[in-house]
Amino acid sequence: MARPYDPGPKQFVFAIGDGNGQNVSVRDPQEAYVAFSAFFRDRNSDTYTIGDEPTGQSLVLMPGQGVIARVKGADRPRSEYLRVDRANRYLPSAMLFFENGYAGLDHFGQWFSNLADLDASPETRGTARAATFTTEAAAIEEVARIWADSGIVDPSDQYYVFFDSHDVDDDRAERAELLALIEFLGIERVDAPAEAAGGEVWVRTDTRLAAECARWS
Repeated sequence: MARPYDPGPKQFVFAIGDGNGQNVSVRDPQEAYVAFSAFFRDRNSDTYTIGDEPTGQSLVLMPGQGVIARVKGADRPRSEYLRVDRANRYLPSAMLFFENGYAGLDHFGQWFSNLADLDASPETRGTARAATFTTEAAAIEEVARIWADSGIVDPSDQYYVFFDSHDVDDDRAERAELLALIEFLGIERVDAPAEAAGGEVWVRTDTRLAAECARWS
């Protein structure tokens, strides 16, 4: 059962496009998610907004552009943008926002402060994202985030497998980011078995990565 908002109930505003908002009052994140899921599925729009006015935060889903935006700060708003490659990513982002607001989406994917950056190729976006991690601790945490989203530990316990069962055309931006980060960290990449899916990335186990992945598991 979802932890109730404290203080509660909490107020959100749901809106589409430039239309008037629908005010909702909910007791916990799960109730908020159920209400927004119905709102999202019952309407056909290029833009859906969840507003948390007391905190000055909002989440904007833009299926028409394949983009999610998160915004914080009422006086001097700060926006970040995420390219969405799969339609089933929109509602999970809403749940994370209901649970922990803007910060709840920190590890949801590759956020960029400039919307125009999303027009670059996936490989360029991934490499640019990797370059923002300049310390070993931050890079290890990001590698573990990528692994937690779609990775496994090989049954031999010798390798970490990223993008398990994914095709080479899937996750291109995150794969480019991962490859840059493992090079930065000096983690050894190995050849995937012949039967592995084309998009899989295999690396040899590393004590730094093992500790961080255990935290994400």
